[in-house]
Amino acid sequence: MNISDSRPHIAVVGAGIAGLSCATTLRAAGCRLRLFDRSRGPAGRMSARRDGDWQCDHGAQYFTARDRAFRAEVARWQKAGAAAAWPARLAVLDAPNSTAHTTQIERFVGTPRMSAPARLLAETLPLTTDCTIEKVLCEPRGWRLWSAEHGAIDDRFDAVVLAMPAPQVAPLLHAPAPELAVLANSTVMHACWALMLRFDAPLPLAFDAAFVNHGPLRWMARDSSKPGRGGPETWLLHAQAEWSEAHLDTPPEQVAAAMLAAFEQCGGRTPVAWTAHRWSHADVAPDGDPTPGYVWREVDGLGLCGDWLNGGRVEGAWLSGRALGHEMLRALQSV
Repeated sequence: MNISDSRPHIAVVGAGIAGLSCATTLRAAGCRLRLFDRSRGPAGRMSARRDGDWQCDHGAQYFTARDRAFRAEVARWQKAGAAAAWPARLAVLDAPNSTAHTTQIERFVGTPRMSAPARLLAETLPLTTDCTIEKVLCEPRGWRLWSAEHGAIDDRFDAVVLAMPAPQVAPLLHAPAPELAVLANSTVMHACWALMLRFDAPLPLAFDAAFVNHGPLRWMARDSSKPGRGGPETWLLHAQAEWSEAHLDTPPEQVAAAMLAAFEQCGGRTPVAWTAHRWSHADVAPDGDPTPGYVWREVDGLGLCGDWLNGGRVEGAWLSGRALGHEMLRALQSV
């Protein structure tokens, strides 16, 4: 198929950073696209919670940029006002009363909230939100999709990209690609409890964020210290993966009580208000095996991308989607 003569029609399912990266690559080459996401807006795990003058990043907390192409992309986000460096005073707490040790890794955040880069990428893309794709099938005339909210999607596609966490991808693959369903099912993703805290005054802690190596917590951050933020003092707590898995069905009030007690052991105090969120698929469990980066099945036009295929993290997700997009273009242009 020659893109200049007959543009491919491609469905991308998932508007997290991987799906957006892939869709942007394909759209820039002239492909016709439709982008679907089950949420109210793009971002995936780069989401933020808002209420009046209060906001908090409750998913991905920051991202690094080591790859040259991703550094260039982050620079573009910065120029657009959608990202900035976060020079946080960061500590590593090995025990409740341990001394903080700062680290020098350059970290970036979305501005004015973590979802800003995703929203920037989605501005020029045909995104359909509140659309949960629950079935995909390759028919003689192309791929068809069905959603929980709208039934059959009134369109046919030359290719489909599934850019979602592995546990969400696996059920969609059982019919069209059972061998890829096995790949997705073999990927372990951990849950994570997040607790967003609001205070009426700044906390007198000597750090803005900390990795915690004891108790139920693994991370805490003064979210209001990030660039572009306003409003009251806000902190975010993430629980350790093992603890979160063990408390998946625990009522939020009990989860909050345990996490707040651990926060107070690290110098925090009781907030004016708190909000809990349970991420079912927060992190990719490291298994030591190299990840493929992405999957492209040229025989029928099926692609998979996401951080679960590329070592986790925001950078890995963006690179996965970009690489898949370029591979798809090479395949489609050679037909």
